[in-house]
Amino acid sequence: MKIALINENSQAAKNGVILAALKKVVEPMGHTVDNYGMYAPDDAAQLTYVQCGILGALLLNSGAADFVVTGCGTGEGAMLAMNSFPGVICGHVEDPVDAYTFAHVNDGNAVAMPFAKGFGWGGELNLEYVFEKLFGFGHGQGYPPERVEPEMRNKRILDEVRAKTLRPLIECLKDIDQDLVKGAVAGAEFQKLFFSSCRDEALAAYIKTLL
Repeated sequence: MKIALINENSQAAKNGVILAALKKVVEPMGHTVDNYGMYAPDDAAQLTYVQCGILGALLLNSGAADFVVTGCGTGEGAMLAMNSFPGVICGHVEDPVDAYTFAHVNDGNAVAMPFAKGFGWGGELNLEYVFEKLFGFGHGQGYPPERVEPEMRNKRILDEVRAKTLRPLIECLKDIDQDLVKGAVAGAEFQKLFFSSCRDEALAAYIKTLL
């Protein structure tokens, strides 16, 4: 699995801590991590949580990433931004139980975490335990065991509903403020990471027009 990490401006200073915890846990599992920043509070390319949603949706819909880890101060704004786009099912995850149940009950492809609220002593340990439960036990297997069948059925229904109510991502991106989209893909490492992994030629061509 290719996991993308995205930090918005208010929590950019924690990018290194989050990246270290994520890589420590998931790389021994065979997963890889791409760090899309922000890397520091004074980065030239500043990301709001709304732009994290744009970038996360672009990575997931293009196949450049299989899963996105993002967040903000509370995690709420980042979750709302991510879930504003097609092809994204983002959960709000604060602790290991959230992580495990989201992976197995909701079977999503992104999480938004609170990187300020409640992030105190032992914060880096909570990150490690969350990532262990999120990526170490598979996805979509249901929980508890007696609820597996209805949960899987409900997830299929949700996917069918979203397929009818959400339009293709490229249409969404072209209809919103293009400067907002440009800002989302302006990171120093974006082109190197994205274009080597993107599997959607139309999205790649559109992004090149912005850059």
